[in-house]
Amino acid sequence: MKKFLASSLLLAVSAMAESMSGYIVDKSCANKPATYGDEACAKRCIKRGDPPMFVSGGKVYNIDAASKDKAIEHAGHKVKVDGKVNGETITIESIAMDSGS
Repeated sequence: MKKFLASSLLLAVSAMAESMSGYIVDKSCANKPATYGDEACAKRCIKRGDPPMFVSGGKVYNIDAASKDKAIEHAGHKVKVDGKVNGETITIESIAMDSGS
């Protein structure tokens, strides 16, 4: 029972909701900070087939399948995301343009 409880707590902590700011970029440019904010490039690469990624605080997150449409709408934008992080993947609950303030 103790192992089950410890495992449950660990899973709950690893998938906690977070609020983060960052950029929606394409996979090809996820490790190229100079391209963050280049909406035309991100949209072109995502349309070409690159998956959208979320970059925040120097970390690159995969976007889960259920959240991809939300992310694609903001390709190339600086955004504020509320979501759940599980390892290297984020599930986006809400996403909005980040004014930078």
